[in-house]
Amino acid sequence: MNERDLAGLIDRVKTGRLSRRTFVQRMAAVGLTAPMATQLLAIGGVAMAQNKRPVYKPTKRGGGGLLKVLWWQAPTLLNPHFATGTKDQDGSRLFYEPLAGWDADGNLRPILAEAVPSLEDGTLAKDGKSVIWKLKKGVTWHDGKPFTADDCVFTWAYARDPATAALTVGSYKDVTVEKVDDHTVKVNFAKPTPFWADTFVAAAGCIIPKHLFDAYTGAKSREAPTNLKPVGTGPYMFKDFKPGDLVAGVINPNYHQPNKPYFDAIEMKGGGDAVSAARAVLQTGEYDFAWNLQVEDEILQKLEKGGKGTVVFAKGGGCEHIQLNQTDPWTEVDGERSSLKTKHPTLQYPEVRQALAMLVDRDSVEKYIYGRTGVATANFVNGPPKFTSKNTKFEFNVDKAADILEKAGWKKGSDGIREKDGKKLKFVYQTSINQPRQKNQAIVKQACQKAGIDIEVKAVVASVFFSSDVANPDTYPHFYCDLQMYNNGPQQPDPEVYLRQFLSTEVAAKANKWQGRNITRWQSKEFDDAHKAAQIELDPVKRAALLIKCNDLPVDNHIVIPVVARLGVAGVKHKLVAELSGWDNNTWMLADWYREA
Repeated sequence: MNERDLAGLIDRVKTGRLSRRTFVQRMAAVGLTAPMATQLLAIGGVAMAQNKRPVYKPTKRGGGGLLKVLWWQAPTLLNPHFATGTKDQDGSRLFYEPLAGWDADGNLRPILAEAVPSLEDGTLAKDGKSVIWKLKKGVTWHDGKPFTADDCVFTWAYARDPATAALTVGSYKDVTVEKVDDHTVKVNFAKPTPFWADTFVAAAGCIIPKHLFDAYTGAKSREAPTNLKPVGTGPYMFKDFKPGDLVAGVINPNYHQPNKPYFDAIEMKGGGDAVSAARAVLQTGEYDFAWNLQVEDEILQKLEKGGKGTVVFAKGGGCEHIQLNQTDPWTEVDGERSSLKTKHPTLQYPEVRQALAMLVDRDSVEKYIYGRTGVATANFVNGPPKFTSKNTKFEFNVDKAADILEKAGWKKGSDGIREKDGKKLKFVYQTSINQPRQKNQAIVKQACQKAGIDIEVKAVVASVFFSSDVANPDTYPHFYCDLQMYNNGPQQPDPEVYLRQFLSTEVAAKANKWQGRNITRWQSKEFDDAHKAAQIELDPVKRAALLIKCNDLPVDNHIVIPVVARLGVAGVKHKLVAELSGWDNNTWMLADWYREA
């Protein structure tokens, strides 16, 4: 379908000659998901359809008692702009909110905004260079101070300041934000920006109060007491926080949505592991909800027979993948290892990376570990379909991997380990502690051993591996080893922001307190140029092609080895109604959670 045909279809929807449903069906026929079809209509000037929401019409606020949720990787801080993983983002979202979030279908839903911007009402510029957000009136912070446009402008300035070292800097550094009036802000883009719903949206978009953070900007950002004692606009107010253990909140009596939330209090308990978390909901019913059940599917099915709860899945773009360090993790330069001033002794060679990719038995990982919860993949971007590459493929072949190394001069020594020019193929391969990941490590280690590569597996406690502690060398952003594995994915139905983790400008380093997204430290002008072009390409077909290229480059160069495309997996106690989205945080719509009678 060319641009002219697409424009014609959108025009027919605008004039009522074609239904939305038929348009979405035609887009699906050419590989676009319903969320992306909806975004095309919005860009084309068609008002966004009303989202289907669960039938929930509360008549009063509170009365639901205590909501007990289990995050086996516990939050370590409660500032959403310092959150290095979903557990910190999810914990922060108990208290903080963005202007809008993404529902399960990939549609924007207003939260602190009055409505979603659109071309129809003039809040979305036709040239793609600005968007106007109108804020809800009457919203107050938990301490009673009014929420205004000043807080939005402050959040932008705070996050974009390099000295703040915010993980969300990529969503703010290339835009300018101006106050139009007390309840209106305008986000300006230096160039046409097809994916404008980034700044102030979803996990990276949480607004923080100017009056409490103003004295702690830049280099003082880590000193703010509010980093650990949040004051937000969300459905729950801060009660207690024990980093790595417990987050507790009480109902916000002045929450801006009438008759919400349902629960009087919330306790987010941390610690343990995914299996014990699944058991605590599905089998014993001790907790109402358990997050991120990365457990063998066979075990989940057995636990569901306990009769207390069920497993629910949220489709998004999550990818369990192995990263290959492009720098030397064993040599310290200017007080840091894995420095850009170094090259990895052996992973710098393409044939070594290619062989390693061929030694990952993805089909077995899917079959024997993930089952319903993960599908073997060759892609880093696994959704929506419009952005999923058809160019990549994977192959598991020990003999072929060994042959590639042999021809490149990597010969087996007396100990069976291949070496060349005095460098041995010996790697430390780390991940967080949980059973599926240790089994995954074992599968890779066994295949590598047959090919003459020595793998030392390292398992780090999840609360440390995903910690926001900049002083801890075992966190994944430090990447002080050769290989590491974990899961992440886009938190919006567009992979542009997600793919920033391969940009040369996003390298995690001591200078930015290891808050950069580029953990592998890969440097590629070709990737940088393609990503830069995608940021301003308004033609959806051309833009999708550029972002697919941004998937293919790190995959084909074996900078990352995708293993399985993972679904979001949670345990939910019977009668609890929890609206989840694979494109946003688990706690994104916590105000709408309730228990059926």
